[in-house]
Amino acid sequence: MSAGSKSRRPSRAMLLAEAGVAAALAWVLSRLRIFRMPQGGSVSLELVPILYLAFYRGAYPGVLAGLATGLLKLVTGAEVVHPLQAILDYPLASMVLGLAPIISFGRGISRVVSGTVASTFLQFLCFFASGIVFFGQYAPAGTPVWQYSAVYNASYLVPEMIISAAIVAYLMRKGALDDGSTKRRR
Repeated sequence: MSAGSKSRRPSRAMLLAEAGVAAALAWVLSRLRIFRMPQGGSVSLELVPILYLAFYRGAYPGVLAGLATGLLKLVTGAEVVHPLQAILDYPLASMVLGLAPIISFGRGISRVVSGTVASTFLQFLCFFASGIVFFGQYAPAGTPVWQYSAVYNASYLVPEMIISAAIVAYLMRKGALDDGSTKRRR
């Protein structure tokens, strides 16, 4: 780096601002539901801003945006039956999405898809555990609680994951997301 050049690394204030914007956008998108489940959970575009920020700036800003999103959802009308359930379903479930770039593999679109699948699986585990412990009473008679929780949560998370992976991959392909795997042309 020459003496007169500036670092391209964003400042801490910039990362906080970007995480705040991503969290606000994720919260708004969580309210615009494509499909809503009867006992909570929905298909929306909520994951996109968190995943985009995580792939663009790294896990720390992604996790921070997830934390802020989860807290926003918690204070604006969350269904809370127990403090542990509140943590599992809101901040923790949103925070794990920010881990996408460090639990991904490959480059380019493969990296986005693998990171989205892996982080959404971690989110599924949060919801799955919460469903077993706190929402088992909704399981139909004769259905094991673990099976009910798995099917219920997968029924909306899988479509949301597919839609989110496609959108973030599209943004990356169009050059909106530069993960260092593409060479710049002059």
